Amino acid sequence: MAKKDCVPPVAMVLVQLGFAGMNVVSKVALDAGMSPYVLIAYRNLIAAAFIAPVAYLFERRSGAKVTKKVLLQIFISSIFGATLNQVLYFVGLKSTTPTVACALTNTLPALTFVMAAALKMETVRPGTPAGQAKLVGTAVCVGGSMIIPFYKGPVLRLWASPVHWRFAAEHAPSPVAAHSGGGGGAIAGDVLIIASCAAWAVWFVLQTRMSEDFSAPYTSTAIMCLMAGAQCAGVSAAMDRSIDVWKLGFDIRLYSVLYIGIVGSGIGFAVMSWCIQVRGPLYVSMFSPLLLVVVAIFGWAILGEKIRVGSAIGSALIVAGLYMVLWGKGREMDKQPGRLDSDGKGDEEAGFKGKPAVASNRVDAISPLPVAFSATSPNKQDDTGGPRNGTN
Repeated sequence: MAKKDCVPPVAMVLVQLGFAGMNVVSKVALDAGMSPYVLIAYRNLIAAAFIAPVAYLFERRSGAKVTKKVLLQIFISSIFGATLNQVLYFVGLKSTTPTVACALTNTLPALTFVMAAALKMETVRPGTPAGQAKLVGTAVCVGGSMIIPFYKGPVLRLWASPVHWRFAAEHAPSPVAAHSGGGGGAIAGDVLIIASCAAWAVWFVLQTRMSEDFSAPYTSTAIMCLMAGAQCAGVSAAMDRSIDVWKLGFDIRLYSVLYIGIVGSGIGFAVMSWCIQVRGPLYVSMFSPLLLVVVAIFGWAILGEKIRVGSAIGSALIVAGLYMVLWGKGREMDKQPGRLDSDGKGDEEAGFKGKPAVASNRVDAISPLPVAFSATSPNKQDDTGGPRNGTN
C-alpha cells in the first residue's frame, strides 16, 4: 500500500479519536454544571471563527453568491442540523453516558432512509439483495435503539480502570449511577439522543429539496454555525435566564468549548470533507462504529462508566444494522453511473476538481457523527439516490 493510500484511513481514525474526546470532555463539563445551551452556543461560534478563514482561503474565488434565498436555506439548515440536533443531543447526554449516546447516533442512516423512503426520495427494492439489506438493517438498528433505553440488564464485569481522573470522579458519579440503575432520567436522555438523530435525519432529507447551487461548503458551514450560535444563545436566555452561565474560567468549561469548537466542528469537518472528496461518503460512514468502541474505552477508563448487558446488546445490533444499510447502499451505488471509484474519482472527474465534497447531500450514505456539515452541496442527487452534477 502506497503512503498516500494510508492517509485517508489514518485521518479518519484520528477524527474518531477527536470525536471520542469531544464526547467525554462534553460529558464532564455538563456534569460540572455547565449549561448545555451555552456549551452548544460557544461550540458553534468558535467553529464559525475557525472555519471562516478556511472558507476565505479556498472559496473566495469560487463565484458562489450568498443570496437571500441561500441565507434562508442555511437558516433552516441551522435550525435542524445544528441547533435542534445539538440541543437534544447534549441535553440527553447530560442524563446518559457517552457510550450509549454514541451507540444511538449510529441509527442516523436508518432513520434517514426511513424518512427518504416515506417521501419517495429513496427507492426501496425489496426484491433485490441491496433493498433487503437496507430494510433488514433498518429494522435491526431500530430494534437495537429500543433495547438500550428500556432494557438495562446486569453490569458487565470488567477489570478496574488504572486511570483515575479526580475531577471526573468528583462530578460524574450521579449521572453515571442514574444510568447504571436504569432510572427514568436515563431513559429520557436516551430518548432525547434518538430525537436528535431524527432532527438530523430531517435536515439531511431537507437538503435534497431546498438546495440549488451554492458550491461553497466551507462558507455555508461558517454561516450556519454563526446562526446556530445565535439561536442557542437565545435558547440559553430563555432557559437559563442568567448571565453567569456564560462565564468561563481556566477550567473544564473553557477547555471543553475550545476542544469541541475547534476539534469537534472545525478540524473534524475539514478532515471529513477531504476524506469524502478522495474516497466518498460511504467510506467515511464505515468508520463511525469505531467511535463507539473508542468512547466505550474512554468512558470506562476515565469516567468509570459501567456497561450493562442491555447497552452492549443494543450497541451490537445497531452497528450490525448500520453495516447492513451501508452494504445495501454500496451495492446500489456500484450499479449507478458516475459513482466514485476506489481512488475517489468519479466518471465526471472534472466536475469534482477543486470542490471539497460534503456529506450533506447524501440521504443515507452518511456519517452519523455530531459535527456540523455544510448547508448546501455542489452535487445533487436524483430520485434513485444517484449523484448528478449541478451547474455553478
